[in-house]
Order: sequence, then structure tokens, then C-alpha cells
Amino acid sequence: MNRRKMFLRMITASLLRRRSRMLVALLSIAVGAAILSGLVTIYRDVPRQMSAQFRNYGANMLLAPENGKKMTEELAGTACAAIREDQLIGATPYRYVNVLMVRNQLTFVAAGTDFAQVPSTSPYFKVEGAYPSGSRQIMLGRETAETIGAHVGSVIELSWRPAENEATDEADGGKEAPLTGRAPGFSNQPVSVSVRLDGDGKIAELTADVSSQTPEFGGQCGDESFARQFIGKTIPVKLGEDVDAVTGATITSQAVVDAVNTARAVQNTIAVTGATLNMTVSGILETGGKEEKYIFMSMDDMAALTGDGETIDVMEMSVSATADELNEYVEKINGLGKEINARLVKRITNSETAVLGKLQSLVFLVTAVVLLLTMICVSTTMMAVVAERRREIGLRKALGASDGSIRTEFLGEGMFLGLLGGLLGGLLGFGFAQLISVHVFGNSITLQPMLLPAAILLSMAIAALSCLLPIRRAVAIDPALVLKGE
Repeated sequence: MNRRKMFLRMITASLLRRRSRMLVALLSIAVGAAILSGLVTIYRDVPRQMSAQFRNYGANMLLAPENGKKMTEELAGTACAAIREDQLIGATPYRYVNVLMVRNQLTFVAAGTDFAQVPSTSPYFKVEGAYPSGSRQIMLGRETAETIGAHVGSVIELSWRPAENEATDEADGGKEAPLTGRAPGFSNQPVSVSVRLDGDGKIAELTADVSSQTPEFGGQCGDESFARQFIGKTIPVKLGEDVDAVTGATITSQAVVDAVNTARAVQNTIAVTGATLNMTVSGILETGGKEEKYIFMSMDDMAALTGDGETIDVMEMSVSATADELNEYVEKINGLGKEINARLVKRITNSETAVLGKLQSLVFLVTAVVLLLTMICVSTTMMAVVAERRREIGLRKALGASDGSIRTEFLGEGMFLGLLGGLLGGLLGFGFAQLISVHVFGNSITLQPMLLPAAILLSMAIAALSCLLPIRRAVAIDPALVLKGE
């Protein structure tokens, strides 16, 4: 029998003779290795899992044209090509215009988009019905649908008014041309108004013709004090909210308000030079945000309505990458010189970075505590073993055993325990990490090939460090005192 086999036999025999104590040390190393390997596995896989979870909160990168420039889908596609294909979850274009709902004479914001990409960049969208899947279909925001009383299946007539076609009064210094409107007042007699808007679309001047109304009551609605209430208001206005009625002339006051609102509607109807389309509502959108005020349609329908199928206002992008990688992509895209500005959605990227930073601190803290507890447990066990073997060690030293041989034996026992505990703990740690990942993130994790050898080596190192103090005690035993029975 060679020395190596003899040494291994001595170690195993010593461990088996004290199996109860050694089992405690083995279990402590295994538990420590399981927790450490599990935490490391989770930590290595968490960025991917967290990134996937944060994508549920929407896009984390935006593309927009430089000031005064136009962005086309082709240019946006060039910018998207700068991002690795496996990290680009989705890219959704949007174009925003004001449209007139003909029947209700109300103006809303319409957003043209690619509905095939919307779920990837805005997975939080909750749609009653379905996304538009064909031509002449739209999706209404919940607030818009409630305002006009629409539901899934409703048919709505939309018109587009290009901003450059708004009427202006050349003789009046380029001011907004006066608008006229009419509505029935008291005894169904007509009330007419003349309204002028400022550059911000707010009422700058108002003149009301109430000559058909009773002079003592309705006639007061033509006074300057009543007209002054409309100044600075945005059409449409509401009686009782924006404007107070004249006492005793509620009907005439309401007629003036209706005439003002009609004047705006008449202006919209006349100014429309784009197309008018009949659109079917395929879905109602709920988000709890500003999207509930919009009307969504396909880019093709937007092009048919406006005559422009190339320009987009913004591209929302969902990228599965770390904060550093996202910043690199932004710099890369902005350096292309394509008159496109890329920027991050700070509220999402900052939240993701903060969560990962706190998780890293937690992993380090738990790792330190587990290492300390494992070392204390193994060291305490080995100290008890040294105390039990005091006579044996003293006798061996008296017979000529060197301090080196005693150190080697105890160190070998500790490292053997570390080997077995690391192997067992590494396997249990992966199962522990898999369990947490499935229950917390809803996804499984992949086994890291190098994790098991790393867990074994770390466990052996911890066991070796834990044996230093017990070995020192064993080497310090005086054989003379032991043989005398002291």
C-alpha cells in the first residue's frame, strides 16, 4: 500500500469513527455551499430575469428626430440595426396628428402605429375587444370612448385638418380669422356670435348678437361683462364651469355657449382638406394613463388619412440590456449622424439599476454571513475532535510523529469534508435557485457549468481555513503532559 492510499485510509477511518460530529460539519458545509451557489446562480441570472420583468413596464429607449428634422421609418430602422438582434425585444413607431370626429364635432389626438409591435413595447396595454388587424379599424382609449359613447363595433367618421391650412386673416396681421356660430335661444330665436382665437387657440375676442332675445334679461348676454368670461378659454366651453350664466337668462346664456362651440366646429369642418374615413372600433384601450385619450390606427390608415406614410414622430424601443449596455447603444446611435436622437426612459432604467444594485448588496451580505457561520461550525467541530484525540496525538508525537504529519492529517480531513459538502451543496444550490426563480420570476434558470467546481473549491477553502485554529491546538499538545495523564 503506497503512502497516498494509506493517507486516504487514515482520513476516512478517522471520519467514520466520529461520524456524528463529522456529519454536523459535513451538513454545515453542504448547507453553506447550497446557499452560496444558489445565491450566485440567482444573482448571475437575475439581470436577465429582471430585464424581462421590467419590459412589462414599457419601452426603455426612445428615438426622436433632431429639432426641426423629420424621421422616417427607414432612418429609425437604421438606428435599430445598431442594437443586437437578440437584445431588441421590439420597436414601435408612432405618429401623432389631430383628427376631427365629424359627428360629434370634437377634436382628438390620433396615433398611427404598428400594432404587431405594440405588445412587445407596451405589454401593460389592456384591450377590451382586439387590436386592429385590418384596414379602417381603430382602437379607442377608454376616456375617448366614454366621451363619444362608442363601443366595440361602432363606426366613426374621422377627418384630418392639416395645421398649415388653418385660415388666417391677411388684413389683420396674420391673426386667426374670426369664426361665426349660431344656436337657438329663448323662444327658439337665433343667437349668433363672432369669435377670434389667439395663436394658442384660446378665445381672444367675442361678440354676441342677442338682439332676438328679451332686452331686460337675454340682452345682458351681449354685454362686455358677460363676453369677458370667455377670454382666455379654450373651445369647447361649458356653462357653469367655464362661464357663469346671466341671472334670469340661463337659456340665452346657454345659446351663446352653444354658438361659440358651434363656431369652432364650423371652422374645423371648413378647414379640413385631407381625407375623411369611416373607421370601425375593434377595441377599447385601458392603461390608466394619457393613452386613454388617444385614437390608435395603423400606419397605413394614417397615411390614407393624411397623405404622408413616411414620417414618424417617435420610435419606442424595448431593449433587454444592462444600464451600461443601454448607454453604449444610445451613444452609438447618436454617433451615426442620422439626425436622430436616442435617449433612455430614465424612470425605468434607473429603477432597474437601483434594484440590481440593492440585490448585489444583499447577496454580498448574505454570502459573508453564511461563510462566517460555516467557518464557525466547522472550526468548532474540529476543535472538539482535537480534544477527543488529545491522547492519540500526544502518543503519536511521543513515538516520533512530526508536527507536519499532524497538520496534514487534520487538514486532509477538513478538505475531504469540504469536497463532499461542496459537491452535495452545489447540486442542492441549483435546485434551490431553480425553486426561487420559478416562484418569484415565473421562469426557470439555466445551469452554470462552472458553478459546481467553483462551489467545491470554495467549500474546500472554507474547510481548510476553519481547520487552522484546531490544527494549531493539535500541534501545541505536549506529549509529556498527555502521557502523565494531565
